[in-house]
Amino acid sequence: MTTAVELAAKRIKTLEVQGARNVAITAIKAIEELTKKSRAQNKPQFMKELFKARDVLFSSRETEPLMRNAVRHIIYEVEKSKEKNPKELANLVHQVSSRFLQNLETSKERIAEIGSKRIKFHSRILTHCHSSTVTYLFERAKKEGKQFEVICTETRPLFQGRITAQELIDLGIKTTMIVDSAVRFFMNKVDLVMVGADAITSEGNVVNKIGTSLVALAANEARTPFYVVSELLKFDPSTVYGEYEKIEERNPKEIWADAPSNIEIRNPAFDITRRKFIHGIICEEGIISPHSVLEVVRKKYPWIFI
Repeated sequence: MTTAVELAAKRIKTLEVQGARNVAITAIKAIEELTKKSRAQNKPQFMKELFKARDVLFSSRETEPLMRNAVRHIIYEVEKSKEKNPKELANLVHQVSSRFLQNLETSKERIAEIGSKRIKFHSRILTHCHSSTVTYLFERAKKEGKQFEVICTETRPLFQGRITAQELIDLGIKTTMIVDSAVRFFMNKVDLVMVGADAITSEGNVVNKIGTSLVALAANEARTPFYVVSELLKFDPSTVYGEYEKIEERNPKEIWADAPSNIEIRNPAFDITRRKFIHGIICEEGIISPHSVLEVVRKKYPWIFI
């Protein structure tokens, strides 16, 4: 029988679940469901189930440090617990999961509070792809009574920019959509850029939807502030120990469904924006320099490195 974890992993892999926050929530709830139905007789068996769930979820998508950190945190708290009874351990998983999700909500509120201050009346902001955290920041600025507009890229090949555009329209925010390749044309017409992140490395570089680095280059040329809006929990600890952040390559059919058989199509889902192009990272600890990410994460979430 297919487990809750396997179903969650499939939904994540096929992009039925999109957005780092939604992926993390899906994984957390799947682990809760799994442990609630656990047949483990002791703690070692319970841990074995958790480790297996971790491996299945981690393999569902290469660039998802928020989800990985959520799973790591659950396992860390269960491992260090002196509790031996599997039922009590399942209760602990529920408690840790609830706290983690509450932490995410608190971080989102804090990020929106901080980031909305960078939006002035009649600002024009450019964004790329879809980030629920960025959208929430815009919603906060709108509720504060600010009049501003947003330019969204369509974000090829899966058009996630349409999700952003629809959400902004529903919020009553003036929204313009452009093709990805028109970013440089519009860059001198915007006041700032705000994008989300899928991963943050130990060097302060940011992994985000393919095309983000080109947006950053155009912003740098135009001297337009380029902000990354992200929870620090998207930090990837493996990059501290020499690993490179993996870049997922997706099905070529996303680009050209009926392509000629003698053509090679490459479809990387993400790219890396170097820290020198990032004006600041808007996170739950404030607006920080990408150069200071490692230090801030160590203070805020020391368990990530265990």
